[in-house]
Amino acid sequence: MIELYLIRHGKTYGNTLGRYIGITDESLCPEGREALQSYTYPQAEAVYASPMKRCLETAKILWPELPVQSFHKLRECDFGEFENKNYLELKDNPHYQAWVDSGGQTAFPEGESREEFQKRCLEGFLEVLEAIRQADCKKAALVVHGGTIMSILAAYGEPKKSFYDWQVKNGMGYQARWDERDEGGIRLYEVEPIGIDSRLCTGLDFR
Repeated sequence: MIELYLIRHGKTYGNTLGRYIGITDESLCPEGREALQSYTYPQAEAVYASPMKRCLETAKILWPELPVQSFHKLRECDFGEFENKNYLELKDNPHYQAWVDSGGQTAFPEGESREEFQKRCLEGFLEVLEAIRQADCKKAALVVHGGTIMSILAAYGEPKKSFYDWQVKNGMGYQARWDERDEGGIRLYEVEPIGIDSRLCTGLDFR
């Protein structure tokens, strides 16, 4: 079994305002950096990340001694017309209301659909799993985005849950076990939250 740590990046300025931050390449805000530096995460042997600044910066804070390999397909969703805006800025937008009424099922205007986004994330995740095989490591961290984590766990997490059930806050994440010899396809076992404590928290709900 290989231990996987799926961590959402630390907080950015846009996150503090509740904005949809997808393709906007923001750095961590001071609050986000400070929070990450106050947590302790599991030790990893290899680190993989989205190429966005907020993920690369998070990875270097959490595992400063390890090189970070980035994967383009692990990027957050392109929110299109909603990008870098929050609810207050969008509440009178009829496209936004239609998206809300759909339960988040329709495509973002001028952006990605959930299906396109999830497909891309899963392709990127399979690339990471192959890199883990090649590296022959037993503990690997993925520093990515909330939507990326939701896509991966909705597809492969055990027990099965829906996409939105896997929401996670900035700096939080999940640990899981992956059996690379599993002939039944990709499955992630014993999925548990990783969260804030003076050390390491598991088994808590941060959604």
